[in-house]
Amino acid sequence: MGRSPAFRFEGGREGVLLVHGLGRTPDEMRLLGKGLNRAGFTVVGVQLAGHGGDEDELLASGWEDWYASVEAAADDLRGQVDRVFVAGSSMGALLALRLAAMQPTWVAGVGVYGATFRYDGWSAGWATRIAFLLPLFKRLGIGRDRRLLQWPPQGPRDERLRESFGRGMPSGPAGPIDRDGDSWHALAETVKLARDVRRRLPAVLAPCFIAHALDDEVASPGNADLVARHVRGPVEMLLLADSYHRITIDRERRTLIERSADFFDRIAREARIARTAA
Repeated sequence: MGRSPAFRFEGGREGVLLVHGLGRTPDEMRLLGKGLNRAGFTVVGVQLAGHGGDEDELLASGWEDWYASVEAAADDLRGQVDRVFVAGSSMGALLALRLAAMQPTWVAGVGVYGATFRYDGWSAGWATRIAFLLPLFKRLGIGRDRRLLQWPPQGPRDERLRESFGRGMPSGPAGPIDRDGDSWHALAETVKLARDVRRRLPAVLAPCFIAHALDDEVASPGNADLVARHVRGPVEMLLLADSYHRITIDRERRTLIERSADFFDRIAREARIARTAA
């Protein structure tokens, strides 16, 4: 699989950093990024360490490396705009939340799209029962070439979108949708990341826009509820009834774009008003 470079769309003085999911590329966030840019935001899609190359490169990286990519991109962006918002998909949502917890003065708001703390969607099968063991397996060197498979269909709920994104583009905007599942050792890193971020959720003070598919095949809406219950910032929730896990490219992506742009814009306007009043 060829590399997919990070993208940047120049806009106004409000910036949005977009974070892709495990084994994916910034392209799964590109449609969202274009929509936010049309709404006036400067948008950057970060390329996570270890992603965009072959599987050996992915397995040589860990969640700390992925988070370091996000923090470095956010630090760069905040020097160029007045405010930074961060939004992530799936595992990327966890990285976005961690940035808000670790660097609260950097993050004005968080987009939490299909957050995956637990692999408990309807296609996960027995994956949810062994996920907690994966870090141990990795430490013992067990299962490097093993994968957790999902029941089909994979990718967007819309069959035409699934075919277009899976076949009509070199690897689709979300990476190869018809891949053979996720490596145990890569998933082990997401389990460790989820444990770390879950402990840090009360440190998230920024407003959170939480979007999740009701019929998410990877991570049940209980993952969204988990975030809403434990963060300390204001929460706005969007539950999507006609999408699967990849909500940034699925049937309701326009709704996601509009609601995200409105959420970030309201925060930015309130901040400007508060600054003027002061």
